[in-house]
Amino acid sequence: QVQLVESGGGSVQAGGSLKLSCTALRYMFNTCGMSWFRQAPGKERQLVSSMRSDGSSRNADSIEGRFTISLDNAANTVYLQMNSLKSEDTAVYYCAARQHYGAGVCDTNFDYWGQGTQVTVSS
Repeated sequence: QVQLVESGGGSVQAGGSLKLSCTALRYMFNTCGMSWFRQAPGKERQLVSSMRSDGSSRNADSIEGRFTISLDNAANTVYLQMNSLKSEDTAVYYCAARQHYGAGVCDTNFDYWGQGTQVTVSS
C-alpha cells in the first residue's frame, strides 16, 4: 500500500521560511512525479507546485519566486522550500501523487495523498 508521509510544518512569522518533506513508501516519485496542494480554512484546495517525472517543475503564480520544489531520488523524498512566507500562505499542505500503470502511463487523478501538515504564518 502506497503511503505519503509529510513533515516540516509549523508556525513562523511573516518573512520566515519552512521546509516541508514528503517521503513515499512503496512508490517512486520518478514515475509520475508529485504535487503539493494546500487548503486554507473555508477555501478550496489549491495546487501549489508540481514536479514531473522528468524533473521539470511548475508553480502557482501566488508562490512563484518564493517556493521551490525539489526531489531527492535516493531518499525518495520531495521537498517544498518555502521562503518569504506571508500570512496568506497559512494552510494545511498536502503532497499527492498519481498511480503509475507502467510504461510511463499515469492516472489523470491524484490517487495518493499525505496526511497534511499545518503551516501557520503570523503577520
